[in-house]
Amino acid sequence: MKVEQIYTGCLAQGAYYIESNGEVAIVDPLREISSYLEKAEKDGAKIKYVLETHFHADFVSGHVDLAKATGAQIVFGPNARPTFEAHIAADGEKLKLGNVTLKVLHTPGHTMESTTYLLQDEGGKDKAIFTGDTLFIGDVGRPDLAAKSDMTVEQLAQHLYDSLRNKIMPLADDVVVYPAHGAGSACGKNMSKETTDLLGNQKKTNYALRADMTKEEFVKEVTDGLLPPPGYFPLNVQLNKEGYANIAEVLQQGQQALDADAFEAAANETGALVLDTRNPEEFAKGFIPNAINIGIDGNFAPWVGALIPDIQQPILFLADEGREEEVVTRLARVGYDHALGYLKGGLAAWEAAGKEVDSINSISAAEFADRFEQNHNLKVVDVRKPGEYQAEHVEKAQSAPLDYLNEHLAELPKEETMYLHCAGGYRSMIAASILKARGYDNVVNIAGGFKAIAETPVPKTAYVCPSTLK
Repeated sequence: MKVEQIYTGCLAQGAYYIESNGEVAIVDPLREISSYLEKAEKDGAKIKYVLETHFHADFVSGHVDLAKATGAQIVFGPNARPTFEAHIAADGEKLKLGNVTLKVLHTPGHTMESTTYLLQDEGGKDKAIFTGDTLFIGDVGRPDLAAKSDMTVEQLAQHLYDSLRNKIMPLADDVVVYPAHGAGSACGKNMSKETTDLLGNQKKTNYALRADMTKEEFVKEVTDGLLPPPGYFPLNVQLNKEGYANIAEVLQQGQQALDADAFEAAANETGALVLDTRNPEEFAKGFIPNAINIGIDGNFAPWVGALIPDIQQPILFLADEGREEEVVTRLARVGYDHALGYLKGGLAAWEAAGKEVDSINSISAAEFADRFEQNHNLKVVDVRKPGEYQAEHVEKAQSAPLDYLNEHLAELPKEETMYLHCAGGYRSMIAASILKARGYDNVVNIAGGFKAIAETPVPKTAYVCPSTLK
């Protein structure tokens, strides 16, 4: 028996490859399926099952394409109603995989179809649980993402409490927990950076598994402090329920190389968003007017999902040479299948064609400190998350979290120079590019973000530990 976690950092997502005696089950696969096919071929094994723990909201699963490519059976737990062919397993049902067994544990709460798969070895001993978004390391799934649920968040949280107490906590302490996500995912609040653990340790350390916790306490703690989910979540759920375009076709369309004239014409004819995926420093020096910068080397896909409201939006993009396929793949992971091509030769080709280029003023934290010393009334805009801002921020800085920047536009002055920062510079350049495209010409990015500002004399509020904030 072999269990392998396939972790994708930019989505904070864990898929799983389970092999026994020539048969394979894949749990919660990503959209691109080649790695699973290659692993099975290397093992001389056949993929028998594609196990889905629930209808994912934060990414498009590879279940449909993987089943088509291999003949594997897609399996969901009770209450799932996909529009494609799948086996809807009963609670307690056992699925044979080579010499081992996968037992279906219906664990509603995150969503009503949420299911945990219990791996039992050939002797029947419980070895591991694949918990999806029911149980994370250090946290549990948020109960407010069930698409079109007729239940309240509190009612779903009550189901989650029962699922954890009745199905998962009675299992032995030496059972390994394999969740669908780790720190950085929007599917929970306080996930650990660790991506696996023993259940016994989670019983000791996970706030939601306290033995003496009442249902009322659980509901209050699990629902406290939930930020609104990204707007693309329901759209991804729909794709995971109804199916989607073949990934090979999406990749082929998105990797069309366009010269500067063809790129400009396509943008004008289709109304495509121009997405610049280069790093923030390069983007600041020069970019196509109205382009939005979301760097490929950050949490690219989640920020695309959070900031581009329509997954049907046509997209044209700039990328570092050799990374075009990576950009299209990572867009497709979150359902953005309408990439139309990229600018061949990058910004240099655009400039060589005599086309207009814009730029953003980006200064060091030291230069910002010098300007602040001369004028304490500088307009400082902090685009970090509310919890980061509340923990510590530049005195008198305005909070305008990037996730909800559109909601703050009316509060931001177009005529006054604004100094933008985040934690390290990635998010503030995204914000600066959005504001530039909206006609805010007087934006200045502070390179290095709050981490760099903290090393200067610029006055800051007293630090408050985030764990104490309510």
